[in-house]
Amino acid sequence: MAVFLQTARSDSAKRSGRNTGVPAEYSPGTTQDLPAAYAHCRQINRHYGTTYYFSTCFFPKRLRPAVHSLYAWVRYPDEWVDNPHGMTLDEQRDRLRQWRDATADAIKTGNSDHPVLSAWADAARRFEVPSQHMRDFLDAMEMDLTITRYETFQDLQRYTWGSASVVGLMMCHIIGARSEEAVPHATSLGLAMQLTNFLRDVGEDWRERNRIYLPMEDLRRFSVSEDDIASNRLTDNVRALVRFEADRAREIYAHADAGMQYIPREGRLPVRLARVLYSRILDKIEDNDYDVLTMRARIPTSEKLRTLAYEMLRS
Repeated sequence: MAVFLQTARSDSAKRSGRNTGVPAEYSPGTTQDLPAAYAHCRQINRHYGTTYYFSTCFFPKRLRPAVHSLYAWVRYPDEWVDNPHGMTLDEQRDRLRQWRDATADAIKTGNSDHPVLSAWADAARRFEVPSQHMRDFLDAMEMDLTITRYETFQDLQRYTWGSASVVGLMMCHIIGARSEEAVPHATSLGLAMQLTNFLRDVGEDWRERNRIYLPMEDLRRFSVSEDDIASNRLTDNVRALVRFEADRAREIYAHADAGMQYIPREGRLPVRLARVLYSRILDKIEDNDYDVLTMRARIPTSEKLRTLAYEMLRS
């Protein structure tokens, strides 16, 4: 149930829209040795994924390179989709197709000229990560190119399966949580963390990408209009909607917690740490009076360190 890698989908550097280090296009370079390829993935992780990278530091040393390579592998297509830097829709589709084909080739042959694909192919083969999970993730990235609204929560979960849950299932293979009993809890943790992302970034997703990831049926239920979001109107109805979605996420986190027992002991601390830190974003949203239109909930480093100390004692 180690689906906390899904935090890759919305860390602060990526949400700013700045060109912060990951190339905007897929361009194979010279063949790199495997240690250098893994080091490249680690740098991408460290640069983009503050909360995630903090948590990965507590995985056993033998697992960290594979974890970083998975982060980097999902990071590239995510960047092309969310920050196209002038690419047309057709160019974005073509970039995803290239990544899909190059990934399949790398998994088949065990090597690639691209450092991220070289590292990820090595990790995926060693940890027997199903290729279908990779295809499902890339399918979700393609959905983001054209789908900007989801009518029902069930519709939204078709997206989060690929954007979050299967990434967590790939993590399960890496850390050794492969029992069938772990799967529903892993799926829940990915969903809960993705819903947390959606809540934190309501205003940014509207302004920068014209996307609303809250189900439209929920907006109608609380009499919230798209114009309320576009105009940054923090009405009582908007607050009630955000509170409802936060409560839903907390219920799903609770289901995920029941599956921590299926994670091998050596991987439990970083997963638990990421889960707790991410759910704290919901607390910060409440502290901000449910303003997800003009404010962005953040977890300060001091709180991360306190949480780490507590979780280490707890474990």
